[in-house]
Amino acid sequence: MTDTEIEITADLVRDLLREQHPDLAGLAVREVAGGWGNQMWRLGDELAVRMQRMDPTPELQLKERRWLPVLAPRLPLPVPTPVRSGEPSERFPKHWTVMTWVSGEPLDHGSISRGAHAADTLAGFLRALHVEAPAEAPASSDFGAHPKGCTGGFEQFLQAVDAVGDVRAVRAVRAVWDDAVAAPEWEGPPVWVHGDLHPANVVVTDGTLSGVIDFGALFAGDPAWDLAAAWVLLPTGMAARFFDTYGHADEATIRRARGLAAMKSLFLMLMGQNGDRGLPGGKPNWGPAGRAALDRVLKGS
Repeated sequence: MTDTEIEITADLVRDLLREQHPDLAGLAVREVAGGWGNQMWRLGDELAVRMQRMDPTPELQLKERRWLPVLAPRLPLPVPTPVRSGEPSERFPKHWTVMTWVSGEPLDHGSISRGAHAADTLAGFLRALHVEAPAEAPASSDFGAHPKGCTGGFEQFLQAVDAVGDVRAVRAVRAVWDDAVAAPEWEGPPVWVHGDLHPANVVVTDGTLSGVIDFGALFAGDPAWDLAAAWVLLPTGMAARFFDTYGHADEATIRRARGLAAMKSLFLMLMGQNGDRGLPGGKPNWGPAGRAALDRVLKGS
């Protein structure tokens, strides 16, 4: 059995806790559905265990351990904060981390009914996050590139989805992407960027955003990667309010963000197609979320 095929069970989680953090081993362990690179288990009422699963290296978990304690105190929404580290062992040769649990329902299983509140909340969160990062902050080779460096991925998603519909829609998506590719690059200092804001990585309570999770893609770079969430996460008509509240995104950054939102929407649609093929993390309900996001991108609102 390879590392990626190790079956992660409640008994395994309890055994690892007994070995490395025995004071936590008596708490109830409950599986959390979903996850891609990592599998989550609730630990009592206030904690969770994040188990490395598909990620080939521990870098993403180690990055969260290093930087979330620095960022969390100044962010206006709850985010998971590491409290204990689990090291590879003979029983489980990968990393795992005990983190605070962020309450709420993942947006891919919920909805936003208080659009204006959610737009203001998301803008406030990103304004607090998007400050100049220190020199030692992580860079990214996968996330963070100018759209012109992501054209291969965009084309792959567009061709694989086969769900955009008619020629006019395809042309409209390409027009948004071409405009993003033509936009000037980010000229400001590298800022902290979540990098992977989509409906499975935020939680909602009472119809609005109440937390942000999964910072494995965290990097220092172009804020456009997060500002794409104006279309990917928020209901129709809220993008303008979001950017008004955010306050300091120039025209070029918004153009890049809109193109990246188109690419992210196509990715969600593709993952929705793959959701019934056994891919951990790909879910059928991601398809409609991606389709709705793409509609908002094409409307520009």
